[in-house]
Amino acid sequence: MQIMIYVFKTSVDSQAKFESASAYLDQLLPKSQWNFDLEDCDNILRVDSELNVAELLQNNTIFDCIELE
Repeated sequence: MQIMIYVFKTSVDSQAKFESASAYLDQLLPKSQWNFDLEDCDNILRVDSELNVAELLQNNTIFDCIELE
């Protein structure tokens, strides 16, 4: 299966939100790599995954998440 790169604008803008989001992502995507760029104005989340994570992440209740193109 091919690894896809997904980029999202998020509401993760504090250490507390980052910790909650990290725990959620580690549980949801154990075989994927992800990282946040909290210095970016859009609090970017980048995910490298074989799964189609767009729907999974956009429907979560931990943080707001909009896929960028």
